[in-house]
Amino acid sequence: MRTGMVALALGLLCLRFLPALPPVGSLTVLAVVGLLLLPFRSYPLGCFLLGLCWACVSAQWALDQRLAPELDGRTLWVEGRVVGLPSQSERAVRFELADATSRRAELPSLMRLSWYGGPSVNSGERWRLAVNLKRPSGLVNPHVPDQEAALLARRMGATGSVKAGELLAPASAAWRDAVRQRLLDVDAQGREGGLAALVLGDGDSLDARDWRILQDTGTVHLLVISGQHIGMLAGLVYALIAGLARYGCWPRALPWLPWACGLAFAAALGYGLLAGFQVPVRRACIMLGLVLLWRLRFRHLGVGWPLLLALVGVLVLEPLASLQPGFWLSFAAVAVLILAFSGRLGAWRAWQAWTRAQWLVAIGLLPMLLVLGLPISVSAPLANLLAVPWVSIGVLPLALLGTVLLPVPVVGESLLWLAGGLLGALFDCLARIADWRSAWLPPAIPVWAWLLSCLGALLLLLPKGIPVRPLGWPLLLLAAFAPQGKIPPGEVEVWQLDVGQGLAFILRTRQHAMLYDAGPALGGADLGERVVLPVLRRLGVRELDLMLLSHADADHAGGAPAVMRGLPVKRVLSGEAAALPAMLQAQPCVSGERWEWDGVSFSLWQWSQAGDSNQDSCVLMVNAQGERLFLTGDMDARSERAWLQSAQATQVHWLQAPHHGSRSSSSRPFLEATAPRGVLISRGRHNAFGHPHPQVMARYRALGIATYDNVEQGALRLQLGSYSVPQGLRAQRRFWRDVIVPEA
Repeated sequence: MRTGMVALALGLLCLRFLPALPPVGSLTVLAVVGLLLLPFRSYPLGCFLLGLCWACVSAQWALDQRLAPELDGRTLWVEGRVVGLPSQSERAVRFELADATSRRAELPSLMRLSWYGGPSVNSGERWRLAVNLKRPSGLVNPHVPDQEAALLARRMGATGSVKAGELLAPASAAWRDAVRQRLLDVDAQGREGGLAALVLGDGDSLDARDWRILQDTGTVHLLVISGQHIGMLAGLVYALIAGLARYGCWPRALPWLPWACGLAFAAALGYGLLAGFQVPVRRACIMLGLVLLWRLRFRHLGVGWPLLLALVGVLVLEPLASLQPGFWLSFAAVAVLILAFSGRLGAWRAWQAWTRAQWLVAIGLLPMLLVLGLPISVSAPLANLLAVPWVSIGVLPLALLGTVLLPVPVVGESLLWLAGGLLGALFDCLARIADWRSAWLPPAIPVWAWLLSCLGALLLLLPKGIPVRPLGWPLLLLAAFAPQGKIPPGEVEVWQLDVGQGLAFILRTRQHAMLYDAGPALGGADLGERVVLPVLRRLGVRELDLMLLSHADADHAGGAPAVMRGLPVKRVLSGEAAALPAMLQAQPCVSGERWEWDGVSFSLWQWSQAGDSNQDSCVLMVNAQGERLFLTGDMDARSERAWLQSAQATQVHWLQAPHHGSRSSSSRPFLEATAPRGVLISRGRHNAFGHPHPQVMARYRALGIATYDNVEQGALRLQLGSYSVPQGLRAQRRFWRDVIVPEA
């Protein structure tokens, strides 16, 4: 039985690693073979095949629910019902629309919409909306979480922006939203959003600073409802009934044990529904149900059975859960605790068990955080040592009790006021810990080094006395000191990052690194913080020798402050230094400046008679062993003519499309003179400017210039000096990645 369950779980988990889903015919054959194998000794293989088939079928259903390709980028009038908890901000409201219909097309059952400058939207309302619809997609960059996988895991069939709308019907059956509104309206000493996150799992109620503090201290799980909260509430209910029975206050006609187990499980399910019943809650409820069943029937199931059954139960209900990082972290944390606390020859004291649990979880989750590309909090053991009991014993009971008693005048508000005060004190303490030691995003390491770090973590989780256990430390430290691949002398590794409607290039020689433009920061989206900085860290860049910002437009320089806060930068240059924030301490671009790093030469140029910001772009020529790359910023046709008349005019091998391929750039004389082998285009999908312009694309084709577009190919990597072609990350197949059709 146990072997079959393990095989079934492995089959369900295989979905995460498939480059493409098998065709329906192959799945049918595999399912039949799996069923035929179940009665025989080879039943584990049958269980594996059945698990794989179910996962693939479920994933295919989700893919089939995506917006039809012919509707991608079109604006339609749709009707639907708002579900979940809408996120309100000063600039926009973001919400999910379910059961959407349109007279003109068949639509996905669930979509994520944004309404900039729109009215308040509440859960349960029915709206008629004019929506610019898009197929679910995301930016594809090296070593950062895949947004497309996250959208598919939530079965989101489309995204879009609302242009106009009208309310058709008021809210109905939206009790979670009503509870959230009540929580946000009470006086909780400024921590109303934190209480909403704790009680309802509404992470959007926390601001960016709170999220950064939680991430730096490894305490995100405290405000995102986890199994710990479910177990705490169930334990309180069970202990209350057991105490009443012990002191003769429980009705004798009702056997206390079945009622204690039943009500504890009911409380856990109720809290889970309140929190939206996400993966950690589902796992906790399944495990809690098994533990209570054992307690009721006095049968010992063993410590591994509840975890295995919870794993299989979650994956059978939702096979796409394996695409979410939280799924892996949730089960890995429980597995680490089971391994650490089982098989010990002697019992630990309570304080020893508590302190060691924090360190053991930190060690056990380190390899998982590495492979998922998530930040690692060095201060997490210390922060959790304080924060976990503070939230579990103090904040959580007061918050839940206060929420339940909100209809009672004064009582509910008073309890929530106390809970908010305790939560505020905790955040003050966590902020000091975060200032002392922020989260660390390690560089990506080779597979062999990661496997050795896994072995090191496993050895350290074993009981003391095992002879090879001390070897765990040097093996685990490979995560921090693993050797990085060296760039050959005379070559430069170039990354054009996928930052939407903006520009960001990372250039690394053997001993130096620079950033040409830092990505956009528009509205609430700072791609410098979300993409550029994490990629720099994961590539092993500890400091930038130069950050060159072509000009001051937000799509080129907006992400620069975030990069400056996250990494040491020796020097900042820009074509519009005076227009940049003072914190950057930018120096003006000096046309004609040249330097050499590790056998690679660099030179700058700027038009002295520029009349606007785009013409002010400071451009960069890179020469690696005779192979040239020209980074042009937002040059237009006039500045292109001026460059052709300068001493730097020469043919190039690779050209960054000037001004994202706008009609006012990439003039024919410029392209004929530079004669590039290929053009690198950085732009946003369905951008409002129409970049790249069809006339420019036709010009590229007429001159035989190959185009490499980040929308179609993701982030582009070019090894300049090796005379190879750029490689796009979308070429690495993943079954959830959409095939981007070139726009006309």
